[in-house]
Amino acid sequence: MSRAHSSAAPREIDGSAATPPGPGEIDFSAATRPAPVRSTFRPPRFPCVDVTAAFDGAHGRIRRSADRLAIVSRTSYVLRGTTAVLTIERPERRNAVDADTAAELLEGFRRFEADDEARVMVLTGAGDVAFCAGADLKALAEAGPDVSIEQIQEVADRTEGPMGFTRALAGKPTIAAISGWALAGGLELALWCDLRIATQSSKLGYPERRWGVPLIDGGTLRLPRIVGLGRALDLILTGRIIETDEALSWGLLTEVVGEGEHLNRAIEIADALARFPQETMRSDRRSAIEGSTLPLAESLEFEAALGRASIETGLRGASRFAGGEGRGGAGAGV
Repeated sequence: MSRAHSSAAPREIDGSAATPPGPGEIDFSAATRPAPVRSTFRPPRFPCVDVTAAFDGAHGRIRRSADRLAIVSRTSYVLRGTTAVLTIERPERRNAVDADTAAELLEGFRRFEADDEARVMVLTGAGDVAFCAGADLKALAEAGPDVSIEQIQEVADRTEGPMGFTRALAGKPTIAAISGWALAGGLELALWCDLRIATQSSKLGYPERRWGVPLIDGGTLRLPRIVGLGRALDLILTGRIIETDEALSWGLLTEVVGEGEHLNRAIEIADALARFPQETMRSDRRSAIEGSTLPLAESLEFEAALGRASIETGLRGASRFAGGEGRGGAGAGV
């Protein structure tokens, strides 16, 4: 399958051609002082209502009639079979994340981790204009100048990172379904995921460089591991915004798809991953992620230890292979 699809016309946002947005457009304040936050942290109100949601079409389009849907004020969590879809529901703010949204994202992530039925999580943003434009710095600035550093730190300590869960480690596969802007903390959220599927008109970068806002959701660490130090420093130092062709050539994106197909394709891949034997897939995933930070000798021992723990599953798989299962590409699913 081709990893890049035909190009689409440049997207227009608010009636003008898509260009690197200014501070007002991506919810970054132009204030020169460090952006303060609200001093009162409100834990997520999570009276999750079980309603119905179903998915139709070959790739699983969402409509509200079967499956479970948990609704919260700024995010939604849908369990579609074995795939959890966690959505930032703030399209009017280009899905920028404030303190309440971060808390809800963390709650959704924890729900995914605790749910044995959920094998893969897809993270996305409502609408097609933005996956996520980063932290809602307008909301932070509106909190006023009297918030102390200690209060800011207290808010951060109550989550797993300012964007919700970027300092947490997922035990199961995750996929970012991107349409439009994936900027600043929004790009950091996408980098947290294992795979990234984006529409042709998407744009990615760290424009907060121009306002002196630091990367504190893993962006300085995960980006070099994915694209290499040289390319990572290009984005980190310059703050430039790149388009999908360049991001795909770097390996920053896994696939580029047509407009409006990002979520469908992400769900399709998630469903395929869910069909694989889970124990060894999760073990190999953990070895790749955690072992990459270790010296080679230690990482080889780490890989071997994980392999020994799942040897029984491997023996069963060898028996199925000997019986002809999965040969000739059958069962690959993606």
